Amino acid sequence: MNDYKLKTTKIEKKVVDTYKKIENGAVSGYQAVEDAVVGTYQKIEDKFVEKFLDKKDTPSEE
Repeated sequence: MNDYKLKTTKIEKKVVDTYKKIENGAVSGYQAVEDAVVGTYQKIEDKFVEKFLDKKDTPSEE
């Protein structure tokens, strides 16, 4: 039975293709928002480190 799969019609293929386009659009949108948020956070973190922290002369033993 592993050698068989369901037959798909043209309409089913169009529905699946449309779903994939919608899904890819949503994922791309989410990824863009996530990248923007992470990038902004990184800029804030870098400015904080630059303003309030100094690098140690000797590495700590952790």
